[in-house]
Amino acid sequence: MAWAERDGALEQELRADDFLGAFRIVSAIVGPAEAAGHHPDVSFGWGYVRVRLTTHDVGRVTERDHALAAELDRVFAALGA
Repeated sequence: MAWAERDGALEQELRADDFLGAFRIVSAIVGPAEAAGHHPDVSFGWGYVRVRLTTHDVGRVTERDHALAAELDRVFAALGA
């Protein structure tokens, strides 16, 4: 699934086989987010993960969001998500 820009943020929803699979996706987001010093809003539950990227201090999508989205795409692909 691709990132979509909505309401000043990049959003993506991923599917997982179960709750543990969704948790693994969320856990994989932590490293790249910490390395970038840029932290997405994440929600998850049984079989899904929702990720929302925005640069809060400017209230819109910036290059930082696009850069982290690209890195997260690599992570998601490696996970098969």
